[in-house]
Amino acid sequence: MANINGAFGLRPIGKMGQNTNSTGATEYRIASSNTNAIYQGSPVIPLAAGVIDIVGAAAGGTVGLLGVFWGCEYVSSVTGEKVFSNYWPGTGADSNFPVKAFVYDDPAQLFLIATSNVVAAANTEAEVRAAVFANANFADGDTGSTVTGLSDATLDLDTIATTDTLNMRIMGVLDDPENSDFTVAGVGIIVRLNNHFNSPNGAIAGGTVSTTGV
Repeated sequence: MANINGAFGLRPIGKMGQNTNSTGATEYRIASSNTNAIYQGSPVIPLAAGVIDIVGAAAGGTVGLLGVFWGCEYVSSVTGEKVFSNYWPGTGADSNFPVKAFVYDDPAQLFLIATSNVVAAANTEAEVRAAVFANANFADGDTGSTVTGLSDATLDLDTIATTDTLNMRIMGVLDDPENSDFTVAGVGIIVRLNNHFNSPNGAIAGGTVSTTGV
């Protein structure tokens, strides 16, 4: 049976260890002049101006990730009313008021992401599970749907490697009967963010020893 998962970006699913899984989000700001759409489930980065933005490339880019975008709040420049949205449309905010963004930014947060493709080296459950503790990058990490507000980000199986600059560490494979066909896209993979901006080692582009996969 074909998998039913489509792209939904990164979805919080748990925490490493025995930490309380509050799936709490921290408030940050988006520049009201930022024309880049940011979708729910999108990986986001910090900017020097004290605001956030979506990752700079489909694969995720080279800036340490701050976390995953959940939604935002702003005042409409058209109606003057407060808007709550699961994505930032890149326009329509009254610049006299802040654009508040809510981000899952805990370095210990685990996320669920769907695979974008199938490759010969990982088209069985055993082969995909053998990739646990390796790293991978995103496919379409900087795009999404203006209809659902959801990110298009998925995990690109072609990128699985030990390379420390890849944006995700594979932590497990979700046991999910409705998405268990490993010969097609849509398998649920459990990941954490590599090179996390808020990690104790002060992650930077280029990675550290702790982010090198096995």
